[in-house]
Amino acid sequence: MISPLEDVSDDSSRKLLHSYDVEKHAEEKQRAEVDKLSALPSCNVDSEPMVSTKQKLVALLGYFLCNIGLTVYNKAVLGKFTFPWLLTALHAAATSIGCGTMLGLGYFQTTKLSGRENLALLGFSLLYTVNIAVSNVSLAMVSVPFHQVVRGTTPLVTTMIYRFVYGRTFSSATYLSLVPIILGVSIATYGDMVYTRTGFAMTFLGVILAALKTIITNRMMTGRLALSFWELLLRMSPLACVQALIFASIQGEMAASIKLLRNGLLAAPTGATALPTPPRAPTMLVPILLGNGALAFFLNISSFRTNKIAGALTMTVCANIKQCLTIALGIVLFDATVTPTNLCGIVIALGGGAAYSFVELRSK
Repeated sequence: MISPLEDVSDDSSRKLLHSYDVEKHAEEKQRAEVDKLSALPSCNVDSEPMVSTKQKLVALLGYFLCNIGLTVYNKAVLGKFTFPWLLTALHAAATSIGCGTMLGLGYFQTTKLSGRENLALLGFSLLYTVNIAVSNVSLAMVSVPFHQVVRGTTPLVTTMIYRFVYGRTFSSATYLSLVPIILGVSIATYGDMVYTRTGFAMTFLGVILAALKTIITNRMMTGRLALSFWELLLRMSPLACVQALIFASIQGEMAASIKLLRNGLLAAPTGATALPTPPRAPTMLVPILLGNGALAFFLNISSFRTNKIAGALTMTVCANIKQCLTIALGIVLFDATVTPTNLCGIVIALGGGAAYSFVELRSK
């Protein structure tokens, strides 16, 4: 005969076993859903610590090719089309159209953002525009060599922002590898150091804004929002285009560009550093600008993608190396004149870039 106590015990055991089976079934179902979702293709590239060195180097190579390609195109083809705000608006518009096309083709999907997140994107686009504005204003107050030397300290400022704002530090080897990069760029671009106190303050403000822009770009794609580079560019580009057009109107670029077209010619490059290209009729301006916009689209995609997988500090280092490579290309393509001291600076900076690549990219 079974006692009432034993009967209750058996009943409790059955209930516990049933509860366990239900929980186990729910866990298996959830795991199957996760496996199903992980099997779907994703447009998001792995964030900085999860990407192999080979992927980073390939991304950096693409970024360098697009960046230098656009620089050479502007110098050799656009000639005296000196309207930086209109070109910025063109680049933003081309990027917006390109990303919109990729969205329409189903290459990526957008996420639903809150009002606060949309405000953050608006502020992000303003940071991009203000960064360009401050750079242009400061360049008018100081000599080009001084401007380039100060801008060469951007990697150092980036590490300081990371340390004091985000609490992130880098290895001692990384900090040491930045020394020849910054020193090399300073020597490579050294020349007439003409500046005012206001010019110095504006130039250094531009350095801080450039570092912040690069860091926030990275965090927009790897932080809480975790947007893909496609979506970030899709959302930001139209805002940046409108802001650039406003600045272009304020600076008088709209009227000046219309006057240029009415003159009947797109002025050809002149001077010792220009390629011997003939004047161009206004009808040729459209394909020339379309080519410029296409290159800018590829550069923006490459830049944001590389920032996400290689990191903000690496992007500022790349900007310094790109500066030296541009000088070297100027010697070859445009007969630019440099001193032996400048050449030594290029070699030092490139050596520092190689050391940084070995230390930083392989450490992750």
